[in-house]
Amino acid sequence: MPKKSSAASSRPKRSSGKKRSPLLRVLRFLLFTFITFFAGSILWVLLYAFLPVPGTPLMIIRKWENRSEKGFRTQYDWVSRDKISPNLQLAVVCSEDQNYLKHAGFDFGAIEKAQRQNEKAGRIVRGASTISQQTAKNAFLWQGRSWFRKGLEVWFTFLIELFWSKERIMEVYLNIIEMGDGIYGAEAASRAYFKKSAASLSPEQAALIAAVLPNPRRLSAARPSAYTRSRQAWVLQQMRFWGMKLDYDKYDRAPEGEKKQEKPRKKRKK
Repeated sequence: MPKKSSAASSRPKRSSGKKRSPLLRVLRFLLFTFITFFAGSILWVLLYAFLPVPGTPLMIIRKWENRSEKGFRTQYDWVSRDKISPNLQLAVVCSEDQNYLKHAGFDFGAIEKAQRQNEKAGRIVRGASTISQQTAKNAFLWQGRSWFRKGLEVWFTFLIELFWSKERIMEVYLNIIEMGDGIYGAEAASRAYFKKSAASLSPEQAALIAAVLPNPRRLSAARPSAYTRSRQAWVLQQMRFWGMKLDYDKYDRAPEGEKKQEKPRKKRKK
């Protein structure tokens, strides 16, 4: 009996699935990007919770900016926190973030105060970045003031406060922060300015390094100006108020009874 030919068999088969719309593809891509960033950033932070930071985006940027400068080199030597003088650990807290041991990454009181002062002056005269924020910015991000970068800074600050101890944040901070032109971290700064290890820094030397941190490329610990010396004296005064000791086990504000004075400000040339 002859086989019946089917008309349908000669027709091209229709695809059973519907064609994906461009919008759906974009949404899938965005979801994939978000998940990748979310997981990748957490993994990155977890790795740095245990491993020395090999380098930072700022180091690469500065290297590129000075590529035509002969003799320019990046000075960076990672050391553990127990090889960094307690004097320097206290000095940077007194200089940069006196609520470091209490806040969870953000000092909202300092932010509000900075906003009031900046609005009154009509320009930025005061910052409110905590040591945690500075660590997140320097370890994972680039310099800038865009809202996108600030948003990433908030995210990474949240992560390091979640996964790192205060001691670890301080260790990373004091190893990667810019302390001079091409000089990063406590060990490199100590060798460059005082010809000694970071473990041997005196209170005066620690206060001088802390004094230049707001602008380490303009303020010099090697040739301190009168303004830098005034900042150094202010930091030393704050260190004495703290009893010359930073106790990581005591999550508290600056010691009670401290009469903090305003930081010295550089006079603006008219």
